[in-house]
Amino acid sequence: MGFWTFLEGLLLLANAFAILNEDRFLAPRRWTLAELQAGGRNTLKGQVIGLIHACQFMRLPLILLNLVTIIVKLVSG
Repeated sequence: MGFWTFLEGLLLLANAFAILNEDRFLAPRRWTLAELQAGGRNTLKGQVIGLIHACQFMRLPLILLNLVTIIVKLVSG
């Protein structure tokens, strides 16, 4: 596995976190920002909630990174 493949995997993971719907998926499992503010920021669950919301906040850079990845894949074959 090369470094480029590793970066593509991280990009796919960030895309998966970015498309999670808070009302349908996260709220029934109590993975919302309200849970994070009630305490538990240093727990693993709190860190994952923060990562999910950071990915959702950074959607425009994710779109640009996806475009760059597609263009590189098209050029390199």
